[in-house]
Amino acid sequence: MSRNELKVQSGQVVVLRLFDVAYEINLRRAEELWAQRAQGPSARSRLVGTPAKAVSFGVPPLALEFGPLTLEVDGTSVQAMAGLRLYNFGIVAFALRLPVQDLPWSDFTRLVNATHDAVGPEANSPVWERLLSQMQELIGGALDRPTIAPLQEDYLIALAESFDEAVTAEALQERVDLVPLLSGEQRPLSEGARRDLLRHRFSYHPDDFVVITWDRAFIYEPRHETDVADVLEIANAQLLEMRTYDEMLDAEMPRMHDLVEAARGRADLLAARRYARLARRLYALVAEVTELAERVDNALQVTEDVYLARVYAAAIELFRVPNVSTAVDRKLAIIRETYTALHSEAAGSRAELLETAILVLIAVEIVLSLARP
Repeated sequence: MSRNELKVQSGQVVVLRLFDVAYEINLRRAEELWAQRAQGPSARSRLVGTPAKAVSFGVPPLALEFGPLTLEVDGTSVQAMAGLRLYNFGIVAFALRLPVQDLPWSDFTRLVNATHDAVGPEANSPVWERLLSQMQELIGGALDRPTIAPLQEDYLIALAESFDEAVTAEALQERVDLVPLLSGEQRPLSEGARRDLLRHRFSYHPDDFVVITWDRAFIYEPRHETDVADVLEIANAQLLEMRTYDEMLDAEMPRMHDLVEAARGRADLLAARRYARLARRLYALVAEVTELAERVDNALQVTEDVYLARVYAAAIELFRVPNVSTAVDRKLAIIRETYTALHSEAAGSRAELLETAILVLIAVEIVLSLARP
C-alpha cells in the first residue's frame, strides 16, 4: 500500500445471479411458505432512498434472507450473507454480499476480481445450485409452471460506503484506477477501451458516484442507500425475462412452420378445423407473451427522480434490453401474420366446404327430380 492510497473503510462486494425459474411466482403464497418453513425475515422491496411517488413498481418483489454462508475466495474462507428477491414474472435474483472493512484500494480491487473468479459465471461454483435447490424446497409451491433448465444472468457490484478520508466523486476518480476493478483485466487497456469502460458515469451529490458496465458496476454511496444497486438488479431481471421470451419464440417458430406446412399439405374436409386449431394456438401464444412482456416492461417506472431515471435508462440500454425486446416484437409480428393467414385460410376452407355442400344438395335435388315418375 502506497502512502497516498485510499482505503475502503466499509463496503461490500455483491454478486448477483438471476434465474428464470417459472412462468409466474405467486408472491403472497411464497411469503406464506417462507413464514412456515424458514427463520429469516421477508419484506416487499422498495427503493429506500427514493420518494414513493418518484417510482412505481408493477408488483414489488419479495425480498428474503437466507443468512450467512462460507465461500472460498482466493484460497481463503470468507463469510457472505445470502439473500434473494422474487419477481412475480418468474425471476429469482440471488445476492451474495461480502462485507469489506479497512482494505486499501488495490486489495479491494483484488477481492472484487477474486470473488468474480470464485463464484462468477466461469467458475461453475456449486453455491448457486445449492441456493436454487434451497429456494425450491422452501417455496416451490409458489412457482407456477416451473422451468426445467432456467436461463441465467449474472452481475457484480463493488460498493464503497466510506473511505479512510473524506473524498468527493471528482477526487475519487483522480486517486483510484477503476479500470482493473471494472474490467477484471490485469494488463493495461488502451485509451479507447478505458473511455468505453468508464463512459456510463453518474453523480448526484458531490460525494456519490456510480459507474456501470455490461457485467459490473462500482458504486460509492456514503448514505448507505441501495437504490442504484436495486435498479441494476431490476434491469438484469428484465433482460433475463426478455431473453426467455426470445428463446421461447425461437423454439416455437420452426414448430409453427412445420405445423402450418403439414396442415396445408393435407387437403380434406377437416382442413378448416385444423387451420382454426392452429390459429387459436398461435393467438394464445401471442396473447401470453404480450401480456408477460408488458408486465416486465412495467416492473419499474421511474417518474420524478431524474438521477435514478438516468441510471436506469443507461442500464437498460447498456444491457441491450431494447434490442432483445425488438427481436421479441418482430417474432410476435410474424406469428400474428401467420395467425391472420391461417384464420383466412380456415374461413376460406369453410366457405369452400359450404359451397361444395350446396352444389351436392343441388345435384341430389336434380337427380331426385329426374328420378320421379
